[in-house]
Amino acid sequence: MKTIFKQVNKKFIYLLIFPLFLLGCEDFLEVNEPFGQINTPEVFEDEITATAAVTSLYAKLRDEVLLTGNTQGLGALMGVYSDELDFYGLGVEPMNSLYQHYVFSDDPIIEGIWNGSYSLIHSGNAILESLDKSDKLSLETKEQLRGETLFIRGLTYFYLVQLFGDIPYATTTDYKTNSILSRMSASKVYDSIVNDLIEAKAILPTNYISGERVRANEFVVAALLARIHLYREQWELAALEATSLISNTTLFDLDIEVANVFLRESTSAILQFKPKSEGENSQEASIFLFESGPPPLVSLNPKIYESMEPNDLRKENWIGIVTDGNQTWYYPNKYKIEANTGTSIEYSVVLRLAEQYLIRAEARLKLGNFSGALEDLNHVRNRAGLMDFEGTTENGIMDSIILERYHELFSEFGHRWFDLKRFDLTNEVLSPIKPGWKPTDLLLPIPENELLMNPNLVQNPGY
Repeated sequence: MKTIFKQVNKKFIYLLIFPLFLLGCEDFLEVNEPFGQINTPEVFEDEITATAAVTSLYAKLRDEVLLTGNTQGLGALMGVYSDELDFYGLGVEPMNSLYQHYVFSDDPIIEGIWNGSYSLIHSGNAILESLDKSDKLSLETKEQLRGETLFIRGLTYFYLVQLFGDIPYATTTDYKTNSILSRMSASKVYDSIVNDLIEAKAILPTNYISGERVRANEFVVAALLARIHLYREQWELAALEATSLISNTTLFDLDIEVANVFLRESTSAILQFKPKSEGENSQEASIFLFESGPPPLVSLNPKIYESMEPNDLRKENWIGIVTDGNQTWYYPNKYKIEANTGTSIEYSVVLRLAEQYLIRAEARLKLGNFSGALEDLNHVRNRAGLMDFEGTTENGIMDSIILERYHELFSEFGHRWFDLKRFDLTNEVLSPIKPGWKPTDLLLPIPENELLMNPNLVQNPGY
């Protein structure tokens, strides 16, 4: 992990944290200190500067790592890797290797995902160590910041284990320890993530501390826990966590207009990324929207549009259409605004309530509660203007849940790819359309440089 496992001067934590802060955390918190000159004791003796360190982690997720709305984020990368997005860029562009499934261990995109994620984890570990040492912050502040950092670390590890399988699990900033870590089994990584999230949930408040839905609280953590329990087939736990959000009608409401789901004030949002500056909007619009064909980079695979029912409101509101008279292209139109609007209108949605309904529907179905599963499934369908699905068999209801996830969550941070894996559909769906597809593509390769630097790492099969 060359990006993170460097010797760090412990006296100056700004070398770890504040370069991230300077990338765009002015939107989370306005401060006047010269951050490039703040050392460790000063940062974590003051609530404002300590909070700025933590909010810098959100900024890196928003701007650089995993959940960014640009071409380096999973919405675009796993979109082309799966069957969501068709690639129209140049054949020499790195994204084309993902699209065609000709991915190698020296791929710059893969290195970027790995290094950026572990850099973020390392910064989070530095924050946790500094919080433990601080004797100036109030207990309430320390718990808030610790809970948020544990959540972000858990979220980052969740995506890493989904993408790479067994991975090194670092919880310290110690260079010697981290530089020789071997890969921990995915199951044990998940156990560690869940332990972090349980602690975070216990110490975070139920309200949104900033007034907007841009920082983690108890329910944000519960949403991630629900997803993890679902992926691990822990049905009762998944249903329990999802219910905690669904039943909180004071904070969350699914029954809003489909057109309003991705707006700043959406009450179906659980966690959002606030744009870097007021007046800016989400980054997703800049890579997905186009006005004439052929598309400059990517388009939405037509089968998503074609598989939707005619009166599905998501077709009209979430999918754009471009034609030149001979050919028609589609694009994700969940985020519609590229220009600066003076006041930000759209925030990038990281976690939202519709997923929780679909999580609980699947969990209930697996627990034998068919009526409860249909209730949750149909709540999402009804919001989209559709009639109830009235299937009576487990397979029929499950197929409908899978299809509903496909229609509801497309282009959002890799949901489709993870679902193809979970439901063992990768070979069936991708082998006919991906020239380089092979069954070992379920996992991405460990970057070659990491293997050269750490003899305890081994490569994934097929690379």
